[in-house]
Amino acid sequence: MRGIVDLNRSGVTFKPWNRRKLQHRSSLFVLSLSLVALLCFFFYYTHIPSSLLSISAENSGARVPQCRTSTLGQKFLWYAPHSGFSNQLSEFKNAILMAGILNRTLIVPPILDHHAVALGSCPKFRVLGPKEIRVSVWDHVIELIRSGRYVSMADVIDISSLLSSSLVQAIDFGVFMSLWCGLNIDVACSTDLNAQSFLFDSLKQCGSLLSGTSGNLDKCLYAVEEDCRTTVWTYQNDNGDGVLDSFQPDEQLKKKKKIPYVRIRRDVFKTLGPGKEAESASVLAFGSLFTAPYKGSELYIDIKKAPGDERIKTLMEKTEFLPFSPEIVSLGKQFAVNTIKAPFLCAQLRLLDGQFKNHWKATFLSLKQKLDSLRQQDSQPIHIFVMTDLPKGNWTGSYLGDLARDSDNYKLYFLQKQDVLVIETAKKLAAASHSMKSGSVPSNLGALPKVEKQCFPHQLPDALLYIEETVCSCASLGFVGTAGSTIAESIEAMRRFGVCSSQTQTGL
Repeated sequence: MRGIVDLNRSGVTFKPWNRRKLQHRSSLFVLSLSLVALLCFFFYYTHIPSSLLSISAENSGARVPQCRTSTLGQKFLWYAPHSGFSNQLSEFKNAILMAGILNRTLIVPPILDHHAVALGSCPKFRVLGPKEIRVSVWDHVIELIRSGRYVSMADVIDISSLLSSSLVQAIDFGVFMSLWCGLNIDVACSTDLNAQSFLFDSLKQCGSLLSGTSGNLDKCLYAVEEDCRTTVWTYQNDNGDGVLDSFQPDEQLKKKKKIPYVRIRRDVFKTLGPGKEAESASVLAFGSLFTAPYKGSELYIDIKKAPGDERIKTLMEKTEFLPFSPEIVSLGKQFAVNTIKAPFLCAQLRLLDGQFKNHWKATFLSLKQKLDSLRQQDSQPIHIFVMTDLPKGNWTGSYLGDLARDSDNYKLYFLQKQDVLVIETAKKLAAASHSMKSGSVPSNLGALPKVEKQCFPHQLPDALLYIEETVCSCASLGFVGTAGSTIAESIEAMRRFGVCSSQTQTGL
C-alpha cells in the first residue's frame, strides 16, 4: 500500500491491466491465507488429545457451551473467597448458610494463597467489585491447578456431618470446572504442552463467562452484583426487607470519595429465591461473602436466627464451628502429648503481617503478664508452645529471644514446615482426598467422562497453620493470642468447642 501511495503522489497512473493484475494478486493472497488457516486448524486439533476435545466439541456451536441445565439437573452457588485462611474459612461458613437457604449445591473452593486475592475495606466503601473479584479468584484457581498446589477447603475442613445430614449439598470446585466447562482437568498433568495450553485458555474463557463479564446468561448464570457497599443480606429478619441499614457512609466520606451508595437490608430468599430471576439460573454467583460486626451492624450478612425454619436453624448451629479434618486433629494432639509431654501455654504472636508489625509492645506485654501470673503459681519451668510468623533467627533482641535464653524457667516448643510431623500430616491429607469423597457429583452425566482427581496436587499442602492451631487448642495452661488476629479467634473457637478431648487435657 505504501508503494501505491508514493506512485500516485508522483503523478503516475495505473493502466487497466495493472488494476486487473493487482486484483489477481489480491485474490491469490486471500486464497493463500485461507489455506494457511485451514492447515493451522488441522494441525492444532490433531495435536489436542481426544480426551480433552470429546466434551467440548459437542457444544462448540452454543454461545454458552458450559450451561448444561438439562444434563446436570442441579443448581449451584459459587462465590469469591479472599485474604488469609481464617477469612476464607469465615466466608466458607457464610457460603454454606446461603446455599442452604437458597437450596443450591455449594461449589467448595480450594484454599487460596495468603492474600492472593484482596477485597479491600468495606467500612471505607473501597472494595473490589463482585465481577472483578470473581475473575481474580477463578484465575488464581487456574494457577493453583497449573502449579500443582490445588487443595480444597473440604480437604482441610471436615464437612462430612453437614453432607451426611443432607442439610447442604456440595461439589468440589475442580470437579465443577471440569464438568461445567466441558474439559478434562487431568490434562493439566499431561506432558503435552499444546493440550495444557488449550486447557488453561479454555478454562479462562469459561471462568470469564461464569464471573459475569458478559452479564447474566438466561437460565444459566445470575451474577450477584450487590456487595457490602450497598447490601446487608438478611433472612426472616424482623427489621423488614428493603429498609435502610443502620450503618451508612458519613457525609464527609460521601463528598471526599464521591460515594453514591446507600446500604439496604435485603432478604436473600425473597431477593434471589423462588419466583425471582436469579432462581431460574443454574449458577448463582456471589462476589465476596465476608462479613464482620461493625458499628452496630454487619458488613454484609446479618443472618443469626431463622425462627420459622428449623432446617436453617440447625445448619447455623452446625456451621458455628467447623473442625479440621481428622488427620490434622490427630497429629496435632500427638505433638502435644508426645513432644511437649507436660501442661503448657500457647502463645500465638502475629508480628509481621499488616497492622500487627506496629504492635509488638502490646503483643509481648500480654504474654509477659500471663507468664508472670503462672510464675506466681508454680516455680517449675513453664512450657510454652510458640506460634509466630517471626522466624527464629530474628528472635534476638525481642521478648521471644529473652524467653529462649532463659531455659531454666521456660521451655519453648515450635513447629516448622520441614518438620517430620508437618510433612506427615500433609501426606495424609493428600492421600485422604476428602473433597473427592464427600462432594456431590451429578449421577446423570451421560457421556461425560468420569472425573477423577488423580494428578494434583503435585506439591504437598502446607499443613503447618492447621497443626499449630490444633496444638494450641490443647494448651491446658491457657492461650495468649494477638489482639485483632483472626487466627487467634479461630483458636479460641477450637478451645471453646473442645477440639482437644478431655482425656487428652487431663493426660497432660
